[in-house]
Amino acid sequence: MLTSKQRAYLRGLANGLDAVVQVGKDGIGDNLIAQVDGVLEKRELIKGTVLENSLLSAREAAEAIAAATNSEVVQVIGAKFVLFRIQQNKDKRKIELPKTRKK
Repeated sequence: MLTSKQRAYLRGLANGLDAVVQVGKDGIGDNLIAQVDGVLEKRELIKGTVLENSLLSAREAAEAIAAATNSEVVQVIGAKFVLFRIQQNKDKRKIELPKTRKK
């Protein structure tokens, strides 16, 4: 679970990214999930778009893809969404999240 500070940090990083995933009229299939899974493995943070002819809203698509790829929804604005998945292997991590403060 991401904190609001971590989410804000990731939103800032995603600002300059181009959308690499598009959800169209076919919706979310196995091929799309495999594609997103592979891109998340390499980049950790991706931006996607839901096309106008899709039957899903951007929020629905982002949540469905996040559940299928073990990632988290960072942001949904209009037809765009941002997903993040932290690498389990610490040596392969590209993005270091701000530390959470313990109370």
